[in-house]
Amino acid sequence: MHTPKHDWTTTPITADLLRGALDLEHTERGVLPHRLPAWARAQYADGQLAMAESQPSGVRLVFRTRATAVELDTRPTKRVYVGAPPRPDGVYDLLVDGRPTGRASVAGGNAQTIDMTTGTAELQPGPVGTLRFTDLPDDVKDVEIWLPHNETTELVALRTDAPVEPAPDHGRRVWLHHGSSISHGSDAASPTTTWPALAASLGGVELINLGLGGSALLDPFTARTLRDTPADLISVKIGINLVNSDLMRLRAFTPAVHGFLDTIREGHPTTPLLVVSPILCPIHEDTPGPSAPDLTSLSTGHLRFRAMGDPAERAAGKLTLGVIRDELTRIVAQRAAEDPHLHHLDGRELYGEADSAELPLPDQLHPDAATHRRIGERFAELAFAGNGAFTDHGV
Repeated sequence: MHTPKHDWTTTPITADLLRGALDLEHTERGVLPHRLPAWARAQYADGQLAMAESQPSGVRLVFRTRATAVELDTRPTKRVYVGAPPRPDGVYDLLVDGRPTGRASVAGGNAQTIDMTTGTAELQPGPVGTLRFTDLPDDVKDVEIWLPHNETTELVALRTDAPVEPAPDHGRRVWLHHGSSISHGSDAASPTTTWPALAASLGGVELINLGLGGSALLDPFTARTLRDTPADLISVKIGINLVNSDLMRLRAFTPAVHGFLDTIREGHPTTPLLVVSPILCPIHEDTPGPSAPDLTSLSTGHLRFRAMGDPAERAAGKLTLGVIRDELTRIVAQRAAEDPHLHHLDGRELYGEADSAELPLPDQLHPDAATHRRIGERFAELAFAGNGAFTDHGV
């Protein structure tokens, strides 16, 4: 399974070698990183949530070593959509002393076949594969292997040609972020180029990314997870999943936002807390959800989504992105009178009308790789610089 020419050292994969994961499940072969703790996962056995939280967006192996060669055995879970072309293999990014140094993928693994017409999924077990990075500098260095943001990844074995130890704490602030599939990484090119990973790099902070595709739904267990996770900076991006799932109406939304923020504040009473409203999404600006895939486009490899609601339903309290932005602005202004560390950011400052004209959302919901870069750079400018919420001025 691995090349024989190196004198390999095998190191157990333990929590002190991982960053960005909140739980480590021990499996028959190795360990599976999770981004929600086991008690939270037990509170709602939803297939979409289970898939999203087990996809290790922002999770990375971090260690110090003199090794010039690194091998990592993993068993990924690939998603296969019935009627659609195959998805590309997930990407692993290698950083050495913070600098991008390599990129690779692991073929094979489990296959989860998803039928979007019936909402069913079937898992076919598959083999372990090996990731290999060689010709690394022959000196002591910090090595980071960022796991695929969109591919559940069971970690089986870590081998190096020199011993490893946990990397030291460099004293960077920890930024805890929660959001939807856009924060999760959607169609970013790699795990270090999702918009939160880019923003964290530009802001010089350690990222814990609780962007959960399809599952930013104001769930109380997510709020309690945010409450209980140590962090120096917190942001929550609220909106698109509530519309495209048609989960609740305005009567439920406002108290749910207050409750979500109340819970976070129980554990982080004075931590800078930034509430981010949705980026521009033309199909749902004034039209409620749910959104549904246009299945006629699947076979061409160009999945697109449609808004299925009626704008007239806003009068009955149905949510649109415009309604949510207005209400979040009002809620944060009301609470900030008593909470000076609470801040608001209109998501259209990250991606608005001019951006949509230049870089339209390819499937009507999710940004592409270039747009992730733009959103990450904008967030860094607006939150980590000037008078942003995550600067000394904002604090």
